[in-house]
Amino acid sequence: MSNGNSRNGGTSGRGGNDRKKSNGPSKPLNKARKPGTKKAAPAGDGSAPKKDGFVKGKPGFDRRPADRDRKPATPKKPSNPDELRLNKYISNSGACSRRDADIYIQSGNVKVNGVVVTEMGHRVKLTDKVEFDGRTITPEKKEYVLLNKPKNFTTSGDEENDLRNVAELVRGATPTKLHPIGRMDKNTTGLLIFTNDTDMVRKFGLPNQKSFKIYQVTLDKNLKFEDLEKIAAGVMLDGHKLFIDEITYIDDQPKTEVGLKLRTQNVKVVRAIFESFKYDVLKVDRVSYAGLTKKNLPRGNYRFLTEQEIINLKNV
Repeated sequence: MSNGNSRNGGTSGRGGNDRKKSNGPSKPLNKARKPGTKKAAPAGDGSAPKKDGFVKGKPGFDRRPADRDRKPATPKKPSNPDELRLNKYISNSGACSRRDADIYIQSGNVKVNGVVVTEMGHRVKLTDKVEFDGRTITPEKKEYVLLNKPKNFTTSGDEENDLRNVAELVRGATPTKLHPIGRMDKNTTGLLIFTNDTDMVRKFGLPNQKSFKIYQVTLDKNLKFEDLEKIAAGVMLDGHKLFIDEITYIDDQPKTEVGLKLRTQNVKVVRAIFESFKYDVLKVDRVSYAGLTKKNLPRGNYRFLTEQEIINLKNV
C-alpha cells in the first residue's frame, strides 16, 4: 500500500512535481536552424563577446570589423617632389644602403647645411648641402654600365674621319649622363666602363692601380720567345720601368696572338711595349677589367653591373 510519497520525496502523479532536481541549469534542446543563420548567443550568460573576424564557411558573414572598432585613417602628408628622406638621399648618392644610412644618421655622422642631424625620417631638399662622413654628397643615383666596345668608335669622337663616340652605344641605357673610365682609340676593342661616379673615374685614372686588366694583342709578326722573356722582365718607357704582371702566348693561336696582364688601363702603354721591340700592333682587345669579363656580352652590347660587381670595383 502506497504512503503517497514518491521515491524522490515528491508527490506522485502526472502533473506533480516529481521531476528529478538538477544541480545546475538544464541544457537547451538543439533546435533545427535554417542554413545561413547564426545561432543566437544566450543573453546575460556572462561569456565574453566573440571577436569580429573571418569565420571560414559562414555564408553572409561580414569580414570587416565593426565600425565602432575601426581606427580613423591617418591622412597622408602630401609629398614634396623636391624633398627626400635623408636616408634615401644618402642611398641615391651611392654612399651606402638605406639601412646603413640610418646607422650613420643615428651616430651623428651626417650634417645638413652644416648641422648634425640624428632624427630618423628627416627630410631634405635637393638644394640642401648634405655631408656624409665628412664629405659632401649629391642625391644622384650612381650607375655603372659595362660595354664591349667594337671597332671604329672612340672615347673622343672624330666626325671628320667618320668615327663615332662610344657614348652613342650606351645612350639608351639611362637618361643619366655617363662618362667612360679611361680612353680607347678606334682600333681598340673590349671592355669599357661608363659611370656618373666621379670618385670611381678618378680612382681608376690614378697611375698606381691595384686592379688587373688583361689584353689580347695582335701583332704584325710572330713574337720571338726571347722578346717575350725580355718583356716579362719589365720594359723601360719614357725613362720609367714598367712592370709586367704576366705575358704569354695564346693557346691554339699563332704566335702573333699574345696575352698581356697589366695594372694600367692606358691602351697607349700596351702599344708602346711592343713597338719598343719593333712590332706593329694591329689590334688590342681588353678581355678582362678588374675581374669583369666579356662573358655573355657580345661585341657592341652593354649591361649594368651587379651590386656585388660594384662593391668589388670599389674595394680593389
